[in-house]
Amino acid sequence: MHFYMPVRVFDERDCVLRHAKDIARLGKKALIVTGKSSSRKNGSLDDVMAALEAEHVEHLLFSEVEENPSTETVLRARDLFSDSGIDLVIGVGGGSALDAAKAVALVLKHPGADLSYLYDATKDASALPVVCVPTTCGTGSEVTGVSVLTRHDKRTKISMVHKIFPVLALVDGKYLKNAPAELIVNTSVDALAHLYESVLNAKADDYTRMTASAGLRCWAKTKEILTKERTASQEDLDLLMRSSLLAGMSIAQSGTSLPHALSYALTYDLALPHGKAVGIFLPAFLKAAPEAERDELLQLAGFSGLAEFAAFIGGLFGGTEVPEEERRRTFEMVAGNAAKMKSASFPVDEKVLETIAFG
Repeated sequence: MHFYMPVRVFDERDCVLRHAKDIARLGKKALIVTGKSSSRKNGSLDDVMAALEAEHVEHLLFSEVEENPSTETVLRARDLFSDSGIDLVIGVGGGSALDAAKAVALVLKHPGADLSYLYDATKDASALPVVCVPTTCGTGSEVTGVSVLTRHDKRTKISMVHKIFPVLALVDGKYLKNAPAELIVNTSVDALAHLYESVLNAKADDYTRMTASAGLRCWAKTKEILTKERTASQEDLDLLMRSSLLAGMSIAQSGTSLPHALSYALTYDLALPHGKAVGIFLPAFLKAAPEAERDELLQLAGFSGLAEFAAFIGGLFGGTEVPEEERRRTFEMVAGNAAKMKSASFPVDEKVLETIAFG
């Protein structure tokens, strides 16, 4: 067994400002990679800029990261900043901003890198140091080496082959305080999928189960927030962020499995939020899993069984129609991918995959 999680994590209130010196040790000129508006609204961008200014670290801003960031966006950042003397990249935002930051850190280190470089495992994977400040509770990208990018040429999302782990993750639940309820639902379901897929995975081991079990216990305490049975307290927001972080640690070890593989084309073609697209396939994936392991995982997250879980997901995402031809396209994409077909901890042939893809 092998456990590798090289990210230094601070999970605490006001950690960006409190650890300004830790950021400053990593570089003299930072590029902040973020989206167009959310990091301004939730205060995270102000905190990062204040921390850099307190330590006299120069900084530039790239705020063009879209939801489900494209390879074109990454290469545009390279073109804009390759001659700027950047020696540190700070990702601020949801998974899209954090994934983009990792890829930008790679191409700024290798200014001649083109699209093919991102998907060529023989190329040098060294990158500028990355700091991640997550502001959503879904991807756990702050503690993984993965960067998932949209490939318009292939009409889907594909992970970059190079593993770029952040050096530092600064995790503060306060950035969720004013997040839209729909965003918290979508990202929290993504975190839950990470927790389940990391365990029901051919690469899972005792270390994966350790982090996933801890994450599921945290996640279970926030379930009523998603169903709007109660308003989130600050403790709830911290738990939402922590469950996402632990889920990230889990998939950093084993990776994701079939619900994620099936979701990417739906996100691209139907513009579904990632968490919703994954959630569509999650109940059927669990139904296909071995009963004893499935029931244990459901109970850890606060569900009495598969029926309650399916009703819970249906209540969150009910009414989302996926055209038959779209399910067929994503089914065929995954069925033709031998690695994905072997990613689950239980045998999956085309018949089993069809039950997951079509529900």
